[in-house]
Amino acid sequence: MIQLKSSREIESMARAGAIVGRVLAMAEEKAVPGVSTADLDEDAEALIREHDGAEPAFKGLYGFPATLCTSVNEEVVHGIPSEERVLESGDIVSVDCGVKLEGFYADAARTFPVGEVDSETERLLRVTRKALDAGIAEAAPGRHVGDIGAAVQKIVEDAGFSVVRELVGHGVGRSAHEDPQIPNYGRRGDGTELQEGLVVAIEPMVNVGGRHIRTLDDDWTVVTRDGSRSAHYENTVAITADGPRVLTRAEVQSRSQRE
Repeated sequence: MIQLKSSREIESMARAGAIVGRVLAMAEEKAVPGVSTADLDEDAEALIREHDGAEPAFKGLYGFPATLCTSVNEEVVHGIPSEERVLESGDIVSVDCGVKLEGFYADAARTFPVGEVDSETERLLRVTRKALDAGIAEAAPGRHVGDIGAAVQKIVEDAGFSVVRELVGHGVGRSAHEDPQIPNYGRRGDGTELQEGLVVAIEPMVNVGGRHIRTLDDDWTVVTRDGSRSAHYENTVAITADGPRVLTRAEVQSRSQRE
């Protein structure tokens, strides 16, 4: 069931989203050669808990053991942070973070280069971010879920990359995952009509090679089946009368900072 949010509820989500933005900004700075994904996770949890009432949204969610999902190179999503996974120059790491605050969730993801990366990897990151922006531009009242997916798919496939289809974006609110699902492919005019007050996570997952994926034996980490690299960009977006409003930005002050 789709749950529309009031303006007050959206402001709560924006405060949660601001913390997510700060965590991702910190992760970008710290994702350097020699740092482990466990280091990133520890720092992220500490930063979240500095904000009164804020909690890591992913830790314990469906049994996930960490604050961040950290997915390296061919890992698409849901990588578990580990002291043994040390970043090396030329890697990419996708960092997915969620925060719960005032009873509401927000989450976002970015893929960061570690040191110098090759030109194909640079293009993968550029195209995936462009695809996210194209999807967000469609998030307005009267548009449809299929409009978002079609916009993402066109950017990705025109670049010669592939969209992961088994994993999708979703509604966000009092639960981390709500209706409707937001696929990263589709046809314009198809699917649920977007309404003012709907909040969704739009999150292209883009592979250099084929679109197919598999899950590792840890039952969490999803990787590309052909071993090609994958990038993941995500924002939590509110549908407003004025168009899309990205909630996972760092400029919105948290309650602890305002007080």
